[in-house]
Amino acid sequence: MTDRSVPLTFDPAEAEAALNGRAWPFEEARKLKERVEKRGGGPVLFETGYGPSGLPHIGTFGEVARTTMVRHAFRIMTEDRYETRLLCFSDDMDGMRKVPENVPNREMLMQHLGKPLTRVPDPFGTEASFGAHNNAMLRRFLDDFGFEYEFASATDYYAEGRFDDILLKMLSVYDEVMAIMLPTLREERRKTYSPFLPVCQRTGVVLQVPILETHPKAGTIVYADPETGDLVETPVTGGRVKAQWKPDWAMRWAALGVDYEMSGKDHIDNVKTSSKICRALGGTPPDGFNYELFLDENGEKISKSKGNGLTIEQWLTYASPESLSLFMYQKPKAAKKMHFDVIPRAVDDYYTFLGKYPAEALAARIENPVWHIHSGHPPAVGLPVSFTMLLNLVSASNAEEPAVLWGFISRYAAGATPESEPELDRLVGYAIRYFADFVKPTKVFRAPSEGEREALILLDEALKTLPESAHAETIQNAVYEVGRIAYPDTAKPGPDGRPGVSLTWFAVLYQLLLGQERGPRFGSFVELYGIPETRALIAAALKR
Repeated sequence: MTDRSVPLTFDPAEAEAALNGRAWPFEEARKLKERVEKRGGGPVLFETGYGPSGLPHIGTFGEVARTTMVRHAFRIMTEDRYETRLLCFSDDMDGMRKVPENVPNREMLMQHLGKPLTRVPDPFGTEASFGAHNNAMLRRFLDDFGFEYEFASATDYYAEGRFDDILLKMLSVYDEVMAIMLPTLREERRKTYSPFLPVCQRTGVVLQVPILETHPKAGTIVYADPETGDLVETPVTGGRVKAQWKPDWAMRWAALGVDYEMSGKDHIDNVKTSSKICRALGGTPPDGFNYELFLDENGEKISKSKGNGLTIEQWLTYASPESLSLFMYQKPKAAKKMHFDVIPRAVDDYYTFLGKYPAEALAARIENPVWHIHSGHPPAVGLPVSFTMLLNLVSASNAEEPAVLWGFISRYAAGATPESEPELDRLVGYAIRYFADFVKPTKVFRAPSEGEREALILLDEALKTLPESAHAETIQNAVYEVGRIAYPDTAKPGPDGRPGVSLTWFAVLYQLLLGQERGPRFGSFVELYGIPETRALIAAALKR
């Protein structure tokens, strides 16, 4: 779905089409192109930030995926004239303010509150620190998705002195930075605020204490130890202090020359504040946009510390990486619920877009989401069966093994095998896992009412008259004719003037035959599942 470290290939027509592209990555790339050309060119740095105070969540992945899409659009639009880099920066020197709810050994972690995340022991016991553990998780996810990126650790940058010059610059304009920050704070916070957070050499804790003196020429600050009351003078260089996060963000932009960084809608005011500080430090704030937040099933913002909403591993247990990338691509400025219910639609939408791509003209291709998901080179894949249909097939058959589903699929699509259709075989595995965990526990089969029994008997008689090889449309017409009799809708007559069919009829079929509220186009389902098998479902419902 990404650059995958291969040379960019395109033709001039594609670059010209990109200049007029309407998709949001093109809109972002055009802004960036103007910025770069205005300054006379040069390397272009994209950045994403990650706070490893908790396990990486799906929003972190989304930020990298979306930034990668903008980067690719920019490279195409500028015909790759400028060197581009994507830096994934981890703020792992931040002090651990609270213990996440979704990690083991929480009591042990409580003993290390306030320490930099890279000095907090790993509760999982696999890495040198909690910060290193979360960084490793993030890098593993990004690597598995094939992103082309560079990883950066705040701890390393501070300790190696890579921020020393900009920290000294911040010290020299200390009053100006304070004048920017103080109006944004509550009254109580103003009394203790400082853009510099000393790392206590006695306890290792990142201190949030007032700075009593600043000595720009000496490159030091003075604070009072909150426990002993002793005055401590410490350099702002060499990893002896950590900048507060808004000044830290601004400092990175200025020190590294970041050109593009997007952030969540909840950071709109923070972007404005950090941009002012960046200018005070002599830098130019990056371009970017504010995306809407991901919400859990209750409409609450997804949080690393809470562990609510979907994780990346959970999505990838039940659906393809490409479907997750599509979910990130679509409507980035609209709030989205990240819950298991969204997965089937995302999977089917991805393959729908992929199926349209080969026949599209160039102008339409670059607007197709799969062009952006796959950095201009989507694979040639077609599926004889949708993911939603697979889920309903599992639901009807209660299949627990792929071989059961392939028995139906190979009968429906002659010659189809797991070997000839590896992409479909992958979806079969996803469908079985999704059904077992989310559909099966909610299935409720109820007994039919007298009127529903009569309708099912009519449907069974209609199916009995059809050949077992009947196509979906023929089956659907038979189902529809029964619906005209049992559940007529006189308010919506058909083209022939006869009554239409109430949607209640199809809801009844889903409830009685599949044990669920929603389902597929019924004729298509019966063609795949089989007329004898469907009649067996009807017989089972009539016995309840």
